[in-house]
Amino acid sequence: MRAASTRRDLLLAGAAAVPLLVGRRARAAAKVRVALGDVVSTETLCVLIAMERAKERGVDYEMTSFSKEDLAIQAVIGGQADLGIGTPYAVIQKTRVPLRILFQVNRLVFFPVVDKAYKSWKDLDGQPFAFHARGTGTEAIGNIIAKREGIAFGQRSYVPGSENRVVALLNGQIRATILDLANKNLIMEKAGDRFHVLPGVDRPASDETLFGNLEWIRANRPTVDTIVEAMLETWRQMVKDPEWVEAERARRGLLADRPKEILAGVTKFYREGVAAGMFSADGGGAEAARADFEFYTEAGQMQGPAGVLKVEDYWELGPLEAARKKLGA
Repeated sequence: MRAASTRRDLLLAGAAAVPLLVGRRARAAAKVRVALGDVVSTETLCVLIAMERAKERGVDYEMTSFSKEDLAIQAVIGGQADLGIGTPYAVIQKTRVPLRILFQVNRLVFFPVVDKAYKSWKDLDGQPFAFHARGTGTEAIGNIIAKREGIAFGQRSYVPGSENRVVALLNGQIRATILDLANKNLIMEKAGDRFHVLPGVDRPASDETLFGNLEWIRANRPTVDTIVEAMLETWRQMVKDPEWVEAERARRGLLADRPKEILAGVTKFYREGVAAGMFSADGGGAEAARADFEFYTEAGQMQGPAGVLKVEDYWELGPLEAARKKLGA
């Protein structure tokens, strides 16, 4: 955990974030405040659909976008938000704050994209490498690969957003990074003659999860149950038929202000994401937690060994188990 002064700075920065989406009031109770460590985009559209479905069942909400995942986590810790989207494993372990994960949003299906001058990982020993942000999933993947290959990266730089790292690659500002599925495909289409993909990790861990403060979760269990059930329902439909996401987006008028070329890529993103294993139809749970323990301890972001870590210290499984029971195994 960072120093107290830094924590205060993060919270102040988070307070300045502007709400991007406000759910219409469906009941008298206060809105559920959701902190998103990213912008509302094609990748987070599935979360938006699930929250809209929960809203139809009486859960009013507002979603606030933060520039970094750690700001979204700090917003939940500081009481600025009730639920967050991120991966708080390391924060929970280091600080023992009572955060608990409720649902696995997506997995770390990322791809190392490097200049063709680097023929293999061995060629990257001592070379600069760019990641999304310090302590995030992209850096965890890099740490695991470096350990596996017996190399050490040179200077590490941090460029938030896969799309921004694509621009940096094309402009020659960086030569090696890790990209999400959509942006890996984009750069290979634009500059496949300059870049190629190196082998990544075999067993992807959680990239983003839905989490909240344990006290708030238990005090608002019916609301949490409704949200988790809506997410599980949405994820199951998405995995069964990825094209449903775009049909649902259009039906609800979501992301209507986005350029047509962005919306044209929604179906492709979810079709490829489902095929690559980015989304799970079971919402994660204990099995996902144990896989995450192995990944993040190996990456050096959690203290192990993984086998001694307890699922209940990081997940509140009740809402997901209730949703599975209601919707069927």
